[in-house]
Amino acid sequence: MSHQSNTQEQDDEELRALGYAPAFRREFSNLSTISFAFSIMGVCSSIATTFNTPLLLGGPASVTWCWFLGGTNCIALASSISEIVSAYPTCGGLYGASARLCPKRYRARVGWIVGWLNILGQIVGLTSTEFGLANMILAAIYISTNGGISITAGKVVGMTAGLLIVHGTLNSLKTRQLAYFASSFVFINLGATFLIIILLLSMTPRSDMQSASYVFGKEGLINGTGGWNNGISFLLGLLSVQWTMTGYDCTAHISEELRRAAYSAPAAIIIATIGTGMAGWLLNIALILCSGPFADLPGPSGSAFLAIMVLRMGSRLAIALWFFVCLTAFFVAQTATQAVSRTIYALSRDRGLPDGGFFGHISAATQTPLRAVWLTVLVSVIPALLDLASPTAANAVFAMTAMASDLSYVIPIILRRIFHAHPEVKFKPGPYYMGDGWLGVFANVWCALWTFFVCVIFSLPTLNPGHADEHELCVGHHCWGDRDLGALVCVERTPTLPRSCVQFTLWQE
Repeated sequence: MSHQSNTQEQDDEELRALGYAPAFRREFSNLSTISFAFSIMGVCSSIATTFNTPLLLGGPASVTWCWFLGGTNCIALASSISEIVSAYPTCGGLYGASARLCPKRYRARVGWIVGWLNILGQIVGLTSTEFGLANMILAAIYISTNGGISITAGKVVGMTAGLLIVHGTLNSLKTRQLAYFASSFVFINLGATFLIIILLLSMTPRSDMQSASYVFGKEGLINGTGGWNNGISFLLGLLSVQWTMTGYDCTAHISEELRRAAYSAPAAIIIATIGTGMAGWLLNIALILCSGPFADLPGPSGSAFLAIMVLRMGSRLAIALWFFVCLTAFFVAQTATQAVSRTIYALSRDRGLPDGGFFGHISAATQTPLRAVWLTVLVSVIPALLDLASPTAANAVFAMTAMASDLSYVIPIILRRIFHAHPEVKFKPGPYYMGDGWLGVFANVWCALWTFFVCVIFSLPTLNPGHADEHELCVGHHCWGDRDLGALVCVERTPTLPRSCVQFTLWQE
């Protein structure tokens, strides 16, 4: 108990050195932190909700190789993020760090842009998860009732809103209860993933398994875009892995609730990224091997993932396992809600929101930001309403999540390299540091180039170019860019941030 008390005091001293007064109880152990990091990616549920995209746009080989390609590059990004999180373990995560990694005259603008890119990506990511979970639940009901219900946009949006309320209620608990709850997530997440892999391979006759050429080669390259060339259709399969392997910095957003945050946060990010990448690749290979005729997918439920499970296991066993896939998605949304609420809390605390610090309040009863939790629930319902207007608009949610989040990650990484020798930037590495040698430089530069590349891919329409709905999607991306351009102008009339709770004047100098 004495050691735990000393550890918390040391963490709190490090937080004060960064300019913030401790407000949370540090209840997350190493296990619950690693479990949280794994759960924010939710490998089997995230693949289940995005599996159709690479399969139907680029074909089976796109599923296999895009996951490998994206997962490998995501490790470089996660490692680069971990360096910054280790040096600045605060609820603000990368937006607060970015302001400390550039000269004073850029700090307000940089913090504003990174903060809003990050919160946009997180909110849309949470909506996407709840939206996907709602579709998964309705697909299971459809299968179990033999098509006895119709899946409508209204039902999906209504269930999405209901799930958000449930997660808001759960996130109103104390930190100790949240940590205890989170510690079990990783076992269900990885357990369900490997159980599905084992059952698929063991229950599929060898004669029914697809060929190596279908899984890895030219036979598996099937262009389903209706207009793009084979190269673009293949690369559109990156959406699945990039949407799954995101949210790296969510562990940073709960760092003020972690023990030994400078160590545990980056370690959890690295472990979860490598583990998710490996488990996800094996799951994708197993699904393609056992997928059956391509023409039969995605099946009546609309989910190719579920259709393959039903084909090989039968509907009863498939639905039983689907429950655990849905449970994994439930855990993703639970951790995402906590991370988003902490980001809103940090932005409000630093006067980055036009709320006068209202949402930067800690409840005396739970020692958690309850106001920020319920604001998270409210604003996360809004993107789901897009499905009522157009399914294409709803699909854009996934692309926006990856783009906004990844851009908020790469900006501080670039700043650290550009201004590393600037006299106003005094970067002090944390315990996790790749150094200033070739390894650190290569990882930082490579992940930045990779991020810009995938942002270009995600800006493309997924179907035949020129289709009306797809054109609207492209316009939406441009409007999103215009909003951030407007932020550059508006920031001059916005209070500087972060404004710390202990008269920290870094941004105001």
